[in-house]
Amino acid sequence: MLGRSGLSRTGSFRPENLGQNALHMIGHLCFTLFVIGVLVFTIIAATYEPKNPIFHPSTKIETFLTSSSNATFRSDNTVVRTGEDFMVSNQTAFATFINAKDVVETKEGSTDEISLSRCEGDWKEPIDCKDPEVVHLMMKVVIERFEDIHFYQFGKPAPGPKENTCDMAWRFRPKEGKTVAFFKDYRRFVIKRSKKCKLSVVSIGDYHSGVNARKKKPKNQKPGFEQGGVPLPVVGEPINDSLPVVESEIAFSRGKYLIYAGGGDRCKNMNHYLWSFLCALGEAQYLNRTLVMDLTLCLSSIYTLSNEDEEGKDFRFYFDFEHLKETASVLDQQQFWEDWNEWQRQDGLTLYLVEDSRVTPMQLSEVKDSLIMRKFGSVEPDNYWYRVCEGETESVIRRPWHLIWKSRRLMDIVSAIASRLIWDYDSVHIVRGDKARNSDLWPNLAQDTSPNTLISTLQGKIEDGRNVYVATNEPNISFFDPLKDKYSTHFLEDYKDLWDENSEWYSLTKELNYGIPVDFDGYMRASVDTEVFFRGKKQIETFNDLTDDCKEGVNTCNTATS
Repeated sequence: MLGRSGLSRTGSFRPENLGQNALHMIGHLCFTLFVIGVLVFTIIAATYEPKNPIFHPSTKIETFLTSSSNATFRSDNTVVRTGEDFMVSNQTAFATFINAKDVVETKEGSTDEISLSRCEGDWKEPIDCKDPEVVHLMMKVVIERFEDIHFYQFGKPAPGPKENTCDMAWRFRPKEGKTVAFFKDYRRFVIKRSKKCKLSVVSIGDYHSGVNARKKKPKNQKPGFEQGGVPLPVVGEPINDSLPVVESEIAFSRGKYLIYAGGGDRCKNMNHYLWSFLCALGEAQYLNRTLVMDLTLCLSSIYTLSNEDEEGKDFRFYFDFEHLKETASVLDQQQFWEDWNEWQRQDGLTLYLVEDSRVTPMQLSEVKDSLIMRKFGSVEPDNYWYRVCEGETESVIRRPWHLIWKSRRLMDIVSAIASRLIWDYDSVHIVRGDKARNSDLWPNLAQDTSPNTLISTLQGKIEDGRNVYVATNEPNISFFDPLKDKYSTHFLEDYKDLWDENSEWYSLTKELNYGIPVDFDGYMRASVDTEVFFRGKKQIETFNDLTDDCKEGVNTCNTATS
């Protein structure tokens, strides 16, 4: 009996009760885990100190930019756009960005102030620029005054030259306007602390006035923003466009190179130059070779102040060489030949010469020689470089337009002009005279448009009283005086202090040019004019159905779209 009773089951372990008991045990376990989780979360919430959101923005950019063009180019001078012009921003990506308006100088007695949560020591002590409350005040002022700007990131403030000044930098993009680049500004804040420990902003400096907040770009720094693996430009950052150098003899001897020599492309207009240069760069990429390029250009007489062709112009005056060397394999021609002459014989480097542009890149794909040299003759137009990319090659070689950006030294001038206009302006473009018919940058725009026609065209498209930037090749800006009755007009010449002998651009280009001053030539002017135009909120590029006169065929009517 005892043996039988030892084997008997209690009521709770009967088969019919096992399922119910298991559910009770799981319920108790889940409740215990929930209580523990709440306790852990409470402890973390009470002790965790989050990072300063000023320096660690939480907003991520997804699908930042998309390209709307395959970046092709015609040789008939109808297009001259560089890589950034083929990128169209996805405006919805910035919906959660901080909105603010341009930083402008404030007046004494400004309400831009905060009370310190703590007030210790002498109120006359120097301002601590890294104090979170000081940073908060500067952020508050910028955010409240920059309605037309999307901010991405603020930098850590740096002390200014005086005890009550702080310099702070930020990256931003305008809300409207056709621009793909990010911009960087850094300005100087004058801050006042009252006896009652209230902080207020007394004044804010002009564009790029806060030089202590401008940091040098670290070597080999990776770009912060990319589209399809291609970095996006940040205007205002320090520029490192020094010439690339081959690391060693071994590296040079293992390399494969392509060079174009001679031809009739020299001193042609910039359209022609880019069309040919990008053919060479496209072939080099197809063959997986380093392009050996000549960084000295001959500027066509149509752009020069002397009205004559001018040799010795640096590629870096006009285009972003830092971006090019970081995204493509290129070498300066002078440096290449120095290395070649030193190591060619002892390392057995060989040259493959091609003297017929009809030899296609596909036929050269199996060439093993260290250097392929395409040599062009003296008979135009058969000796133009772009001939290589014609015919059956056209469907194989794609010109890498995304690798060519405008010079960031020029783009900095663009940013400065737009900043002075508080990024809140509309723009029109007028090309007049013979240059209108031969314009590289604006071949299809209105020619010889009268002021009355302009006013009639802008009526209903641009509100009265608006800031209007007029991009034009017309040297006599008094021609546009009738517009002043309705708009606040602005012209490139109004901002010539940005490239005069006291400007940052002047000193940077002079340094790049071995101490010789650089002219702000016609192509530079057209490039800046173009980019300021593209940053307008409303852009009237050309004119269609201008007035009743147009319908009657009067010669002031020109083809256009608004």
